Amino acid sequence: MNWLPMAMVAALLIPLYEAWQDDNIWQKMLAFSSIATKASMMILVVSVLRDDWMIGMVGVLILSVGNAALMLLAHILRRMETL
Repeated sequence: MNWLPMAMVAALLIPLYEAWQDDNIWQKMLAFSSIATKASMMILVVSVLRDDWMIGMVGVLILSVGNAALMLLAHILRRMETL
């Protein structure tokens, strides 16, 4: 079962490479949103493997609040471009 977190880390590196390559801000925001989602899912898997519900609660908070902050930042950037 130790291979699962390592495979998740490998999947986490794919959006990092895409964000590094592209200069479009919307593509970077999408890549960072994907990274936040994958990181929180990794935290949830680790919490299940360790049987620790406190770590799982942190993963749920990151999953719910982290993407909302990215969406607010995307709307602010869109408003700044129209000015």
